[in-house]
Amino acid sequence: MKQVAQQDAERARYLVEKAEMMRQAAVITAEGDSEGAKLLALAFREAGEGLVELRKLEAAEDIAYQLSGSRNITYLPSGQQTLLSLPQ
Repeated sequence: MKQVAQQDAERARYLVEKAEMMRQAAVITAEGDSEGAKLLALAFREAGEGLVELRKLEAAEDIAYQLSGSRNITYLPSGQQTLLSLPQ
């Protein structure tokens, strides 16, 4: 009976230690996210919105590249004349 109580106590201690480590990990992650947000805000202040535009262009390029390999995608020329050139 004593051995079971000791094992239960050790299990409870382990769970408490695990919860504390998870809490510390969450704090460290939040601090890192906060520092990252500060650095981004500083970069936007110094460089303007150019970085955001660059990231948008990079994302659009990546999406276009991924879609270009799909056989289910059809590219049509832009403009109002697109539908007028279809045979009737």
